[in-house]
Amino acid sequence: MIRILVVLASITMVAGAAQAADLARAEAIVSQVCHLCHGQDGENSNAVYPRLAGQNAAYITKQLADFKSGLRKGTMNSMAAGLDDADMAALGAYFSSKPAKAHRVSEPELAAVGQYIYENGNKWSGVASCASCHGAAAAGTDKLPRLAGQHARYLVTQLKDFNTRERTNDNAVMQSIASKLTELEIEAVARYLSGK
Repeated sequence: MIRILVVLASITMVAGAAQAADLARAEAIVSQVCHLCHGQDGENSNAVYPRLAGQNAAYITKQLADFKSGLRKGTMNSMAAGLDDADMAALGAYFSSKPAKAHRVSEPELAAVGQYIYENGNKWSGVASCASCHGAAAAGTDKLPRLAGQHARYLVTQLKDFNTRERTNDNAVMQSIASKLTELEIEAVARYLSGK
């Protein structure tokens, strides 16, 4: 029994050291490249780039892999080109470990409309509730992004890119939803989520 406990303790220590090494490697990558657009802790102030703090690790890892393979098009294609699978997983773990910060909602009346659409959808146009996939707290899942606290401008751009299929990955479901949203609904949902 003691031998089993010693083995389990050793495995735990090795796993903890490996995770610390991975996070240190991720921090080095962030310091060299990622911080320029996303900030050192994933809380950038430029609304063109997504906030990554608190984002789901598996989602970040998948998006980096999609950028590397060319499945998703954009500025990140060249940034992801030199990353290996371990780097991508480490970056996902690094940014998911950073706390997402709350942000002030601009135009609270418009954000209230966005909250309604997020929670209930629009039965007249056939838009499904965003919360049915991304969750009531907009925290997403391993396969779906955390939307809470994201820049409104970034969210607007992504919804429009899904609609026009400029967003080249993960658009099977999102294109059908985004195509039914009006400009006002897109703005409203984005404002609501940016302050969540």
